[in-house]
Amino acid sequence: MLNFNIRGENIEVTPAIREYVESKIDKVERYFNDEVNANANVNLKVYNDKQTKVEVTIPMKNVTLRAEERHNDMYAAVDLIVDKLERQIRKHKTKVNRKFREREGTGVYFAQEVAGTTVSPVEEEEFTIVRTKQFDLKPMDQEEAILQMNLLGHDFYVYTDAESNGTNIVYKRRDGKYGLIETN
Repeated sequence: MLNFNIRGENIEVTPAIREYVESKIDKVERYFNDEVNANANVNLKVYNDKQTKVEVTIPMKNVTLRAEERHNDMYAAVDLIVDKLERQIRKHKTKVNRKFREREGTGVYFAQEVAGTTVSPVEEEEFTIVRTKQFDLKPMDQEEAILQMNLLGHDFYVYTDAESNGTNIVYKRRDGKYGLIETN
């Protein structure tokens, strides 16, 4: 069962909006054999240009589903989000199925039965590494890391935090601001 946490920024989450979001996103439950017990975090944002941004995050035991969509119509954005989540689930199940096949050493495809439907394999995308770089992580603070990132013209920069001695990542967000990922 999915538990919903729906928040709105610059928009009031009315019962009609809540019901629509819950009924649409609840459809992803059909892809799971087990009784799903997860929280679906939904953020609805309305910007000055009347664009609506819908973000959905569903953290689960083995995978975190996350999708984000911008659209002029909030209901259309929710529909597009459900499509994205379903693609992510099918892709994940195909990868799990492929790993199981490889581990068992069989060439037979084991179709996964999920709530009465068979999940067909999605087109496999190859993750080919075309370049490898090695570099030393220099101790620095966040501001210096951002400066280095901008000097290099990259969207992210990996560095060792001078205070915590942990490996951190600064990155440029779509809105032009910066984000920080701290590792444990």
